[in-house]
Amino acid sequence: MNREEIEQRTILIALTGSRGYGLDTATSDYDYRGIFIATKPYYFGLSQIEQQDKGWDETPSKLFPYLAKDTCIYELRKFLKLAVDNNPNILELLWFKDYVHLTEVGKILQQHRQLFLSKRIKQTYSGYGYAQIKKLESHRRWLLNPPQHKPTAAEFGLVEKQALNISQINSFLEYLYLLVRDRIEFLQPAKELYNLLNAEIDYKSILKQHSLPDETLETTKNLTNCSENFIQVLQKSQQYQRAVREYKNYKSWQKNRNPERAKMEAKVGYDCKFAMQAIRLLKTGIEVLKTQNLIVDRREAGDAEELLAIKKGQYSYDEVMEMAKHLYQQLDEAETVSTLPNSVDESVVNQLCMDLVSKQGFSS
Repeated sequence: MNREEIEQRTILIALTGSRGYGLDTATSDYDYRGIFIATKPYYFGLSQIEQQDKGWDETPSKLFPYLAKDTCIYELRKFLKLAVDNNPNILELLWFKDYVHLTEVGKILQQHRQLFLSKRIKQTYSGYGYAQIKKLESHRRWLLNPPQHKPTAAEFGLVEKQALNISQINSFLEYLYLLVRDRIEFLQPAKELYNLLNAEIDYKSILKQHSLPDETLETTKNLTNCSENFIQVLQKSQQYQRAVREYKNYKSWQKNRNPERAKMEAKVGYDCKFAMQAIRLLKTGIEVLKTQNLIVDRREAGDAEELLAIKKGQYSYDEVMEMAKHLYQQLDEAETVSTLPNSVDESVVNQLCMDLVSKQGFSS
């Protein structure tokens, strides 16, 4: 589909980001996101499309001249799959009070927004909030103690060409994950651990992000029938590759920093925007679990001034982290008392998808 076809079949567009949250400043961007329904070949043929997220700044849109570089329009099926998963950036699209574009089909989708709320919100909102905090911590670490040079394998006790590459490390960790999971499948004392390993949380990715602790090396060696030397090389290679990744991320951050944001970051010692986004996500998740209502505009929620104060660096790093700690506790408590279902009924969403596509039709 070309961009013009996508625009003609767009059913909903909202102004999102800081301006949508009521947290904008004079320099805030205009971020638009929306939903379209693909044409007939993409539903009955082999063609596939998930979203249109580029090209809006190259040629002005005839239908939507306000669209800018950061616009993303999701195809309906991609949107619904992410909504079923309780993706925070997706869910909020159905909870705006005002839309810059909303068709009759878009209204029907928006009217069914309650279908997409479940207790999974605890995992997704806490996860997205955690991701913002991890970015904040990385930037703070680079501000206070920037890497001085690119790491070498020798610094981690590895001789030339001895270090394992990322693919080799990840292949072994995948093997280790499957070994552990299969070994405990029928062990009653390890039932909870087995359930965790099979949960929708991506524990394999978590495992790949951290080097094996010393206390696990002997067990890992015995479980996998590896030599002592290999396990040591594995651990050192993990540490080395992690340091290389950290250095690359630091150089990329240093090169691409927004000047105004960098100035504020240097002044207060942390990235205020990441902090604000983390707190906003945690607060929103708590509200949804408690009230079954998602408030996008934080002026309506009553915490816009507090969030703007964080964004402007009026809170210290320690104050922000303490605030996040308390909100995580409240998120746990909110999940416990929430009356939301444990998951979204996908059969109902599937029927909704068919109804929306049918109402949109393929004549245009």
